[in-house]
Amino acid sequence: MLHDTDLARHYPPALETTLASDEANRAAVQALDEPAARELAVAVARALMAGALARAGADAECTGAERDRMVEVITARLGGDARMPGGRAAALLGKLALRVTTQPALNLWRGPITGGATPFLGDILRYQARGQALRDHLHRAITADDGPTVLIGHSLGGVALVDLLAQSAACGAPVRGPLLLVTVGSQAPFLHELGALAGLDPDDSLPDGFPRWLNVYDRQDMLAFLAEPVFPGDARVTDHEVSSRQPFPLCHSAYWKTGGVYDGIARAVAEIE
Repeated sequence: MLHDTDLARHYPPALETTLASDEANRAAVQALDEPAARELAVAVARALMAGALARAGADAECTGAERDRMVEVITARLGGDARMPGGRAAALLGKLALRVTTQPALNLWRGPITGGATPFLGDILRYQARGQALRDHLHRAITADDGPTVLIGHSLGGVALVDLLAQSAACGAPVRGPLLLVTVGSQAPFLHELGALAGLDPDDSLPDGFPRWLNVYDRQDMLAFLAEPVFPGDARVTDHEVSSRQPFPLCHSAYWKTGGVYDGIARAVAEIE
């Protein structure tokens, strides 16, 4: 499971940090009977996963269910029961979890935050300045087949697809083939509200010829925005909420391991067939 979620290389240093921590040692000293020892196992497992996820950052491909399962496995191997609520050990190791996740960001605020945001912001800014080449490429790829076609775009990919489809339809030449657009974790609705979509003027509605639009979002994902409120009354637009049970930014990369995404797409495809 560690390899499947890209956490394998982050687990050993998280283990070393947890076991060497003052919090873990104090909790171990207080685990004087079997219930306390089982409680300690749960708390250690949770602290380990918190540390590994914090080290992995956005590179982790881990759903909430996978995280919980790994906590259960680690707890069982330590002789505990992951269903236990915790207690004194959890309180002590909770301080460790905060220290290995939140405090480094506070201590090194500017560097990590700026560095972490730069790839995404850079992509957005580059697309805003030179997006026509990408839209032209997408148009060629989509129309290379007679269709019908379902288009799926994640994050900036969804923005480019909305731009292309809106721009083409507004010019009276809708892109041939697409019956359904699926955006996942998309900023397109927000950019439209800002007047920053190349394919749609501020306050404009979606033009005739724009296909049905399924907009998938996770409310924990700060880079995902609702489309229905931005295009009120447009029956073509549907928001579909899913939950990976992961915090941001992990949730922005966790859509493809979340079953609700595929369920929503399957229903939308069935409705147009």
